Amino acid sequence: MSEHTNKQFSNDLETTRSLFLQMGGLVESMVRDGMEALIVGDLSLVEQVREREKEVNRFEVEIDERIGFLIARNQPTAVDLRLLLSISKMLTDMERCGDEAEKIAKMARRLHETEGRYTPIVELRHMTNYVVGMIHDALDSFAREDPVQAAQVVRNDKEVDKEWKASLRHIITYMIEDPRIITRAIDLIFIARSLERIGDHAKNMAERVIYMVRGDDVRHTGVKATERTARGETAYEEDNDV
Repeated sequence: MSEHTNKQFSNDLETTRSLFLQMGGLVESMVRDGMEALIVGDLSLVEQVREREKEVNRFEVEIDERIGFLIARNQPTAVDLRLLLSISKMLTDMERCGDEAEKIAKMARRLHETEGRYTPIVELRHMTNYVVGMIHDALDSFAREDPVQAAQVVRNDKEVDKEWKASLRHIITYMIEDPRIITRAIDLIFIARSLERIGDHAKNMAERVIYMVRGDDVRHTGVKATERTARGETAYEEDNDV
């Protein structure tokens, strides 16, 4: 009976992991398609993003219920408990990434339906590539239980922040040059802000992967200390200069 129970628990854990990875794949495609709708004007992608957002919400509810059931029924310890707690935390960040992707898609539709000239912003393409890559790598590090790859996701958030600031400067210049597009430019600022938030959520998920594997909370340690922890090094000094 004990062997059967342990086998069932392992299967349930793997199912929970698999469902989370499926949810993450949906969110990754939502971000990509939302920005594709903005850049090329394919508004059919907007409805696809909105439908996927509903599916992401269903995943969130199902996975959350599974985690509560597994903890209550099996009272897991050590590694298994860290896994479930990490998924629970990452679940919230992943769902919020989906929310931001839906916002991007809605604003993309509004921009293209509004009369007037619209020029895509180059930095938004760069930001999109960064944040989609961060989500993908956070999921990959989770699947592989690779804290070093997760630490690289944490470092990449710095690049997203730089792109966010560059985009903001570019859009403000755009408004100054042509005040008639202020309304559309404000929508672009909100889109850039959504991308920056998605990067933050991906960073949070990567930090939870490090906790899951190493058992260390690296949320406030700085990038270099996070990387040292991910590599399993003993030096653990807070680094505030990066």
